Amino acid sequence: MIRAAALALPLLWWACFAQAHEFKLDALMNVFVKVEQKEVHLLVRAPLYLFKQVRFPIKGIEIDADHSAEAMQRAVAALEQDVALLENGKALKAVHASGRLALPSDRSFQSYEQAAEHVATPIEPDTHIVVDQGYVDAHLVYPLAASGSVLSVRTAVAPELGLKLAIRFIDTQGDSRALVVRSGSGAVDLNPSFWDAATGFVALGVAHIATGLDHLLFLLCLVIPLRGIRQLLAIVTSFTVAHSFTLIGSAFGLAPEGAWFAPFVEMMIAVSIVYMALENIIGVSVSRRVLLAMLFGLVHGFAFSQGLQEELQFAGTHLVEALFAFNVGIEIGQVIALAVMLPVLALIALHLLPGRVGNIIIAAVVAHIGWHWMTDRWDALSKVRWPSLDIAHLTPVVLWVIGIILLGGGLRAVVARLRLDRVPTSQPHTLS
Repeated sequence: MIRAAALALPLLWWACFAQAHEFKLDALMNVFVKVEQKEVHLLVRAPLYLFKQVRFPIKGIEIDADHSAEAMQRAVAALEQDVALLENGKALKAVHASGRLALPSDRSFQSYEQAAEHVATPIEPDTHIVVDQGYVDAHLVYPLAASGSVLSVRTAVAPELGLKLAIRFIDTQGDSRALVVRSGSGAVDLNPSFWDAATGFVALGVAHIATGLDHLLFLLCLVIPLRGIRQLLAIVTSFTVAHSFTLIGSAFGLAPEGAWFAPFVEMMIAVSIVYMALENIIGVSVSRRVLLAMLFGLVHGFAFSQGLQEELQFAGTHLVEALFAFNVGIEIGQVIALAVMLPVLALIALHLLPGRVGNIIIAAVVAHIGWHWMTDRWDALSKVRWPSLDIAHLTPVVLWVIGIILLGGGLRAVVARLRLDRVPTSQPHTLS
Protein backbone atom coordinates (compact mmCIF):
# COMPACT_ATOMS: atom_id res chain seq x y z
CA MET A 1 0.00 0.00 0.00
CA ILE A 2 1.47 3.32 -1.08
CA ARG A 3 0.52 5.83 1.55
CA ALA A 4 1.73 9.34 2.25
CA ALA A 5 5.30 8.02 2.06
CA ALA A 6 5.01 7.80 -1.73
CA LEU A 7 4.47 11.55 -1.90
CA ALA A 8 5.69 12.96 1.40
CA LEU A 9 9.26 14.03 1.83
CA PRO A 10 11.02 13.03 5.04
CA LEU A 11 11.03 15.93 7.47
CA LEU A 12 14.80 15.77 7.86
CA TRP A 13 15.32 16.11 4.13
CA TRP A 14 12.94 19.07 4.10
CA ALA A 15 14.83 20.84 6.90
CA CYS A 16 18.12 20.44 5.07
CA PHE A 17 16.98 21.64 1.64
CA ALA A 18 13.96 23.91 2.16
CA GLN A 19 16.03 27.05 2.53
CA ALA A 20 18.07 26.35 -0.59
CA HIS A 21 15.03 25.67 -2.83
CA GLU A 22 12.43 27.77 -0.97
CA PHE A 23 9.94 24.91 -1.10
CA LYS A 24 7.65 26.59 1.41
CA LEU A 25 6.45 28.79 -1.44
CA ASP A 26 5.44 25.66 -3.36
CA ALA A 27 3.73 23.71 -0.55
CA LEU A 28 0.59 23.69 -2.67
CA MET A 29 -1.13 21.33 -5.06
CA ASN A 30 -3.44 22.77 -7.72
CA VAL A 31 -6.51 20.61 -8.36
CA PHE A 32 -9.47 20.72 -10.73
CA VAL A 33 -12.52 18.54 -10.08
CA LYS A 34 -15.00 18.60 -12.99
CA VAL A 35 -18.27 16.68 -12.79
CA GLU A 36 -19.96 15.32 -15.91
CA GLN A 37 -23.09 13.20 -16.25
CA LYS A 38 -21.50 9.79 -15.68
CA GLU A 39 -17.93 10.56 -14.65
CA VAL A 40 -15.77 13.01 -12.76
CA HIS A 41 -12.36 14.31 -13.84
CA LEU A 42 -9.54 15.03 -11.41
CA LEU A 43 -6.62 17.11 -12.64
CA VAL A 44 -3.71 17.48 -10.20
CA ARG A 45 -0.51 19.52 -10.31
CA ALA A 46 1.92 18.48 -7.57
CA PRO A 47 5.42 19.85 -6.90
CA LEU A 48 8.06 17.44 -8.14
CA TYR A 49 9.97 17.52 -4.84
CA LEU A 50 7.14 15.53 -3.21
CA PHE A 51 8.02 12.46 -5.31
CA LYS A 52 11.44 11.75 -3.86
CA GLN A 53 10.71 8.05 -3.36
CA VAL A 54 9.33 7.60 -6.89
CA ARG A 55 12.94 7.97 -8.12
CA PHE A 56 12.78 9.69 -11.47
CA PRO A 57 15.86 8.95 -13.61
CA ILE A 58 18.45 11.71 -13.43
CA LYS A 59 21.12 13.03 -15.78
CA GLY A 60 23.45 15.25 -13.81
CA ILE A 61 21.27 17.79 -12.05
CA GLU A 62 18.28 17.28 -14.36
CA ILE A 63 15.41 14.82 -14.70
CA ASP A 64 15.87 12.44 -17.63
CA ALA A 65 12.43 13.26 -19.06
CA ASP A 66 12.88 11.01 -22.11
CA HIS A 67 13.22 7.89 -19.92
CA SER A 68 10.77 8.73 -17.13
CA ALA A 69 7.68 6.79 -18.32
CA GLU A 70 7.85 4.09 -15.62
CA ALA A 71 8.57 6.59 -12.87
CA MET A 72 5.61 8.68 -14.10
CA GLN A 73 3.33 5.64 -13.78
CA ARG A 74 4.44 5.23 -10.17
CA ALA A 75 3.92 8.94 -9.51
CA VAL A 76 0.38 8.90 -10.93
CA ALA A 77 -0.43 5.76 -8.91
CA ALA A 78 0.82 7.51 -5.78
CA LEU A 79 -1.37 10.52 -6.54
CA GLU A 80 -4.43 8.31 -7.04
CA GLN A 81 -3.72 6.65 -3.70
CA ASP A 82 -3.00 9.75 -1.69
CA VAL A 83 -5.48 12.22 -3.19
CA ALA A 84 -8.66 10.21 -2.78
CA LEU A 85 -11.94 11.17 -4.43
CA LEU A 86 -15.07 9.85 -2.72
CA GLU A 87 -18.70 9.53 -3.83
CA ASN A 88 -21.16 9.58 -0.92
CA GLY A 89 -18.32 8.60 1.40
CA LYS A 90 -17.05 5.68 -0.72
CA ALA A 91 -13.62 5.94 -2.36
CA LEU A 92 -13.69 5.87 -6.16
CA LYS A 93 -11.27 3.97 -8.38
CA ALA A 94 -9.95 5.62 -11.53
CA VAL A 95 -10.73 4.00 -14.89
CA HIS A 96 -8.19 6.17 -16.69
CA ALA A 97 -4.98 7.76 -15.45
CA SER A 98 -2.28 9.68 -17.28
CA GLY A 99 0.47 12.10 -16.35
CA ARG A 100 3.47 14.09 -17.46
CA LEU A 101 6.24 16.31 -16.18
CA ALA A 102 6.03 20.09 -16.43
CA LEU A 103 8.50 22.95 -16.18
CA PRO A 104 8.32 25.36 -13.22
CA SER A 105 7.41 28.13 -15.69
CA ASP A 106 4.39 26.28 -17.11
CA ARG A 107 1.05 28.11 -16.59
CA SER A 108 -1.34 25.50 -18.00
CA PHE A 109 -3.27 25.08 -14.73
CA GLN A 110 -4.88 28.50 -14.99
CA SER A 111 -8.01 26.85 -16.41
CA TYR A 112 -9.46 23.35 -16.59
CA GLU A 113 -9.41 23.24 -20.39
CA GLN A 114 -5.77 24.33 -20.58
CA ALA A 115 -4.76 21.83 -17.90
CA ALA A 116 -6.55 18.91 -19.58
CA GLU A 117 -5.00 19.71 -22.96
CA HIS A 118 -1.58 20.12 -21.35
CA VAL A 119 -1.66 16.72 -19.59
CA ALA A 120 -2.79 15.01 -22.81
CA THR A 121 0.19 16.46 -24.71
CA PRO A 122 3.45 14.45 -24.39
CA ILE A 123 6.43 16.29 -23.01
CA GLU A 124 8.77 17.56 -25.71
CA PRO A 125 12.02 15.62 -26.16
CA ASP A 126 15.10 16.99 -24.46
CA THR A 127 13.06 19.09 -22.04
CA HIS A 128 15.38 20.25 -19.25
CA ILE A 129 13.86 20.07 -15.76
CA VAL A 130 16.18 20.55 -12.82
CA VAL A 131 15.74 18.00 -10.03
CA ASP A 132 12.90 18.98 -7.65
CA GLN A 133 12.12 22.16 -9.60
CA GLY A 134 9.19 21.13 -11.81
CA TYR A 135 5.76 19.55 -11.45
CA VAL A 136 4.01 16.22 -11.86
CA ASP A 137 0.68 16.75 -13.65
CA ALA A 138 -1.94 14.01 -13.68
CA HIS A 139 -5.42 13.46 -15.14
CA LEU A 140 -7.62 10.84 -13.46
CA VAL A 141 -11.12 9.86 -14.58
CA TYR A 142 -13.60 8.19 -12.20
CA PRO A 143 -17.03 6.65 -12.95
CA LEU A 144 -20.04 8.04 -11.04
CA ALA A 145 -22.68 5.70 -9.65
CA ALA A 146 -25.43 8.32 -9.73
CA SER A 147 -25.98 11.95 -10.62
CA GLY A 148 -26.37 14.36 -7.71
CA SER A 149 -23.96 12.43 -5.48
CA VAL A 150 -21.98 14.23 -2.78
CA LEU A 151 -18.33 14.26 -3.82
CA SER A 152 -15.51 14.59 -1.31
CA VAL A 153 -11.75 14.84 -1.46
CA ARG A 154 -9.32 13.55 1.14
CA THR A 155 -5.55 13.79 1.29
CA ALA A 156 -2.77 13.14 3.77
CA VAL A 157 0.09 14.28 1.52
CA ALA A 158 2.93 15.85 3.51
CA PRO A 159 0.92 17.50 6.32
CA GLU A 160 4.22 18.21 8.09
CA LEU A 161 4.99 20.68 5.28
CA GLY A 162 1.68 22.48 5.77
CA LEU A 163 0.69 21.39 2.27
CA LYS A 164 -2.64 22.64 0.90
CA LEU A 165 -4.85 21.69 -2.01
CA ALA A 166 -6.15 24.66 -4.02
CA ILE A 167 -9.26 23.07 -5.53
CA ARG A 168 -11.49 24.46 -8.25
CA PHE A 169 -14.72 22.47 -8.35
CA ILE A 170 -16.81 22.61 -11.56
CA ASP A 171 -20.34 21.14 -11.48
CA THR A 172 -22.43 19.78 -14.35
CA GLN A 173 -23.84 23.25 -15.10
CA GLY A 174 -20.35 24.68 -15.48
CA ASP A 175 -20.52 26.71 -12.27
CA SER A 176 -17.23 26.72 -10.38
CA ARG A 177 -16.16 27.27 -6.78
CA ALA A 178 -12.75 27.55 -5.18
CA LEU A 179 -11.69 25.77 -1.99
CA VAL A 180 -8.44 25.48 -0.07
CA VAL A 181 -8.08 22.20 1.84
CA ARG A 182 -5.29 21.44 4.29
CA SER A 183 -3.59 18.08 4.04
CA GLY A 184 -4.66 15.74 6.84
CA SER A 185 -7.98 17.52 7.48
CA GLY A 186 -10.05 14.46 6.53
CA ALA A 187 -12.70 14.16 3.84
CA VAL A 188 -14.05 17.53 2.68
CA ASP A 189 -17.32 17.72 0.76
CA LEU A 190 -17.05 19.58 -2.53
CA ASN A 191 -20.81 19.84 -3.08
CA PRO A 192 -22.39 19.28 0.35
CA SER A 193 -26.11 18.69 0.77
CA PHE A 194 -28.27 21.28 2.50
CA TRP A 195 -28.47 19.16 5.65
CA ASP A 196 -24.72 18.55 5.83
CA ALA A 197 -23.97 22.23 5.30
CA ALA A 198 -26.51 23.37 7.90
CA THR A 199 -25.50 20.92 10.63
CA GLY A 200 -21.81 21.46 9.94
CA PHE A 201 -22.06 25.22 10.33
CA VAL A 202 -24.22 24.96 13.46
CA ALA A 203 -21.48 22.81 14.99
CA LEU A 204 -18.88 25.32 13.77
CA GLY A 205 -20.72 28.16 15.51
CA VAL A 206 -20.93 26.25 18.79
CA ALA A 207 -17.22 25.41 18.57
CA HIS A 208 -16.37 29.04 17.83
CA ILE A 209 -17.97 30.16 21.08
CA ALA A 210 -16.59 27.22 23.08
CA THR A 211 -13.01 28.00 22.01
CA GLY A 212 -13.32 31.81 22.05
CA LEU A 213 -12.14 32.72 25.54
CA ASP A 214 -12.43 36.46 24.86
CA HIS A 215 -16.08 36.10 23.81
CA LEU A 216 -16.83 33.98 26.88
CA LEU A 217 -15.19 36.51 29.22
CA PHE A 218 -17.20 39.33 27.67
CA LEU A 219 -20.40 37.31 28.11
CA LEU A 220 -19.42 36.71 31.75
CA CYS A 221 -18.90 40.45 32.26
CA LEU A 222 -22.32 41.14 30.79
CA VAL A 223 -24.20 38.89 33.22
CA ILE A 224 -22.18 39.20 36.47
CA PRO A 225 -24.40 41.91 38.05
CA LEU A 226 -27.74 40.86 36.53
CA ARG A 227 -30.72 40.05 38.71
CA GLY A 228 -33.89 38.69 37.14
CA ILE A 229 -35.04 37.26 33.85
CA ARG A 230 -36.02 40.64 32.33
CA GLN A 231 -32.54 42.10 32.71
CA LEU A 232 -30.88 38.94 31.44
CA LEU A 233 -33.10 38.63 28.37
CA ALA A 234 -32.83 42.33 27.50
CA ILE A 235 -29.03 42.46 27.63
CA VAL A 236 -28.31 39.08 26.02
CA THR A 237 -30.88 39.78 23.29
CA SER A 238 -29.27 43.17 22.63
CA PHE A 239 -25.86 41.53 22.29
CA THR A 240 -27.29 38.79 20.05
CA VAL A 241 -29.11 41.16 17.69
CA ALA A 242 -26.04 43.39 17.40
CA HIS A 243 -23.50 40.68 16.62
CA SER A 244 -25.96 39.04 14.18
CA PHE A 245 -26.27 42.42 12.42
CA THR A 246 -22.54 42.76 11.73
CA LEU A 247 -21.97 39.03 11.19
CA ILE A 248 -24.52 38.89 8.36
CA GLY A 249 -23.41 42.18 6.86
CA SER A 250 -19.75 41.13 6.90
CA ALA A 251 -20.53 37.76 5.34
CA PHE A 252 -22.01 39.60 2.36
CA GLY A 253 -18.86 41.67 1.92
CA LEU A 254 -20.06 44.87 3.59
CA ALA A 255 -17.37 45.07 6.28
CA PRO A 256 -14.44 47.50 5.98
CA GLU A 257 -11.43 45.98 4.26
CA GLY A 258 -7.70 46.24 4.79
CA ALA A 259 -4.95 44.78 6.94
CA TRP A 260 -5.89 47.15 9.78
CA PHE A 261 -9.43 45.91 10.34
CA ALA A 262 -8.88 42.45 11.86
CA PRO A 263 -6.35 43.60 14.53
CA PHE A 264 -8.56 46.64 15.22
CA VAL A 265 -11.53 44.35 15.92
CA GLU A 266 -9.42 42.11 18.16
CA MET A 267 -8.15 45.10 20.13
CA MET A 268 -11.69 46.49 20.53
CA ILE A 269 -12.88 43.13 21.89
CA ALA A 270 -10.23 43.38 24.59
CA VAL A 271 -11.36 46.97 25.27
CA SER A 272 -14.96 45.74 25.64
CA ILE A 273 -13.89 43.20 28.26
CA VAL A 274 -11.88 45.73 30.27
CA TYR A 275 -14.62 48.36 30.15
CA MET A 276 -17.39 45.97 31.19
CA ALA A 277 -15.25 44.55 33.99
CA LEU A 278 -14.48 48.02 35.36
CA GLU A 279 -18.14 48.98 35.17
CA ASN A 280 -18.99 45.88 37.20
CA ILE A 281 -16.63 47.18 39.89
CA ILE A 282 -17.84 50.79 40.08
CA GLY A 283 -21.54 50.21 39.50
CA VAL A 284 -23.97 49.30 36.73
CA SER A 285 -26.83 51.06 35.00
CA VAL A 286 -28.83 48.31 33.35
CA SER A 287 -30.29 50.61 30.69
CA ARG A 288 -26.81 51.79 29.74
CA ARG A 289 -25.57 48.20 29.78
CA VAL A 290 -28.19 47.20 27.20
CA LEU A 291 -26.90 49.90 24.87
CA LEU A 292 -23.26 48.96 25.54
CA ALA A 293 -24.07 45.30 24.91
CA MET A 294 -25.39 46.37 21.52
CA LEU A 295 -22.36 48.55 20.76
CA PHE A 296 -19.79 45.94 21.74
CA GLY A 297 -21.93 43.20 20.17
CA LEU A 298 -21.39 44.87 16.82
CA VAL A 299 -17.64 44.52 17.32
CA HIS A 300 -17.93 40.87 18.34
CA GLY A 301 -20.04 40.23 15.24
CA PHE A 302 -17.15 41.40 13.06
CA ALA A 303 -14.89 38.94 14.89
CA PHE A 304 -17.39 36.11 14.36
CA SER A 305 -17.45 36.91 10.65
CA GLN A 306 -13.65 36.74 10.44
CA GLY A 307 -13.80 33.23 11.88
CA LEU A 308 -16.47 32.33 9.34
CA GLN A 309 -14.94 33.71 6.14
CA GLU A 310 -12.42 30.92 5.62
CA GLU A 311 -15.07 28.26 6.27
CA LEU A 312 -17.79 29.57 3.92
CA GLN A 313 -15.92 28.00 1.02
CA PHE A 314 -17.12 24.62 2.32
CA ALA A 315 -20.81 25.57 2.15
CA GLY A 316 -21.09 24.71 -1.53
CA THR A 317 -24.20 26.32 -3.00
CA HIS A 318 -25.73 26.83 0.46
CA LEU A 319 -24.01 30.08 1.45
CA VAL A 320 -27.06 31.79 2.96
CA GLU A 321 -28.14 28.66 4.83
CA ALA A 322 -24.59 28.16 6.16
CA LEU A 323 -24.46 31.76 7.34
CA PHE A 324 -27.68 31.50 9.33
CA ALA A 325 -26.72 28.04 10.61
CA PHE A 326 -23.43 29.45 11.91
CA ASN A 327 -25.33 32.22 13.67
CA VAL A 328 -27.68 29.65 15.21
CA GLY A 329 -24.62 27.75 16.42
CA ILE A 330 -23.27 30.94 18.02
CA GLU A 331 -26.56 31.39 19.90
CA ILE A 332 -26.63 27.76 21.01
CA GLY A 333 -23.07 28.16 22.28
CA GLN A 334 -24.09 31.27 24.22
CA VAL A 335 -27.05 29.48 25.80
CA ILE A 336 -24.79 26.61 26.88
CA ALA A 337 -22.24 29.07 28.30
CA LEU A 338 -24.94 30.94 30.23
CA ALA A 339 -26.34 27.67 31.53
CA VAL A 340 -22.95 27.09 33.15
CA MET A 341 -22.14 30.66 34.19
CA LEU A 342 -25.38 31.64 35.90
CA PRO A 343 -25.58 28.75 38.41
CA VAL A 344 -21.89 29.19 39.25
CA LEU A 345 -22.36 32.93 39.84
CA ALA A 346 -25.42 32.19 41.99
CA LEU A 347 -23.46 29.72 44.13
CA ILE A 348 -20.63 32.21 44.58
CA ALA A 349 -23.07 34.97 45.57
CA LEU A 350 -24.96 32.75 48.02
CA HIS A 351 -22.21 30.74 49.68
CA LEU A 352 -18.71 32.05 48.97
CA LEU A 353 -18.66 35.81 48.45
CA PRO A 354 -22.06 37.35 49.23
CA GLY A 355 -23.09 40.81 48.09
CA ARG A 356 -20.98 42.80 45.66
CA VAL A 357 -17.68 41.40 46.95
CA GLY A 358 -17.82 38.38 44.68
CA ASN A 359 -18.77 40.50 41.68
CA ILE A 360 -15.86 42.86 42.30
CA ILE A 361 -13.30 40.08 42.71
CA ILE A 362 -14.42 38.25 39.56
CA ALA A 363 -14.55 41.51 37.61
CA ALA A 364 -11.05 42.47 38.80
CA VAL A 365 -9.61 39.16 37.61
CA VAL A 366 -11.32 39.50 34.22
CA ALA A 367 -10.15 43.14 33.92
CA HIS A 368 -6.57 42.02 34.57
CA ILE A 369 -6.75 39.40 31.80
CA GLY A 370 -8.43 41.81 29.41
CA TRP A 371 -5.86 44.52 30.10
CA HIS A 372 -3.00 42.23 29.05
CA TRP A 373 -4.89 41.28 25.89
CA MET A 374 -5.58 44.92 25.14
CA THR A 375 -1.94 46.01 25.44
CA ASP A 376 -0.71 43.06 23.35
CA ARG A 377 -3.30 43.68 20.64
CA TRP A 378 -2.62 47.40 20.63
CA ASP A 379 1.03 46.62 20.00
CA ALA A 380 0.04 44.49 16.99
CA LEU A 381 -2.42 47.13 15.73
CA SER A 382 0.13 49.93 15.99
CA LYS A 383 2.36 48.12 13.50
CA VAL A 384 -0.34 47.91 10.81
CA ARG A 385 -0.63 50.50 8.07
CA TRP A 386 -3.93 52.39 8.25
CA PRO A 387 -5.94 53.08 5.08
CA SER A 388 -5.99 56.45 3.36
CA LEU A 389 -9.05 58.60 4.05
CA ASP A 390 -10.65 58.49 0.61
CA ILE A 391 -14.20 57.83 -0.54
CA ALA A 392 -13.60 54.13 -1.23
CA HIS A 393 -12.46 53.50 2.36
CA LEU A 394 -14.87 55.90 4.07
CA THR A 395 -18.08 54.75 2.35
CA PRO A 396 -18.51 51.40 4.18
CA VAL A 397 -17.60 53.06 7.49
CA VAL A 398 -20.25 55.75 6.99
CA LEU A 399 -22.87 53.17 6.04
CA TRP A 400 -22.09 51.15 9.17
CA VAL A 401 -22.29 54.27 11.35
CA ILE A 402 -25.71 55.11 9.92
CA GLY A 403 -26.90 51.56 10.51
CA ILE A 404 -25.56 51.57 14.07
CA ILE A 405 -27.28 54.90 14.83
CA LEU A 406 -30.62 53.58 13.56
CA LEU A 407 -30.24 50.31 15.45
CA GLY A 408 -29.18 52.10 18.63
CA GLY A 409 -32.06 54.56 18.42
CA GLY A 410 -34.60 51.78 18.11
CA LEU A 411 -33.03 49.83 20.94
CA ARG A 412 -32.92 52.91 23.18
CA ALA A 413 -36.66 53.41 22.72
CA VAL A 414 -37.35 49.78 23.65
CA VAL A 415 -35.11 49.98 26.74
CA ALA A 416 -36.86 53.13 27.94
CA ARG A 417 -40.21 51.35 27.84
CA LEU A 418 -38.88 48.33 29.73
CA ARG A 419 -37.64 50.46 32.69
CA LEU A 420 -34.98 47.92 33.52
CA ASP A 421 -33.18 50.09 36.09
CA ARG A 422 -36.12 49.66 38.47
CA VAL A 423 -34.99 46.07 38.98
CA PRO A 424 -32.38 45.93 41.81
CA THR A 425 -28.84 44.84 40.97
CA SER A 426 -27.40 44.36 44.44
CA GLN A 427 -29.17 41.21 45.56
CA PRO A 428 -27.91 37.63 45.13
CA HIS A 429 -28.62 35.95 41.79
CA THR A 430 -32.18 34.75 41.44
CA LEU A 431 -33.69 34.23 38.04
CA SER A 432 -37.26 34.08 39.16
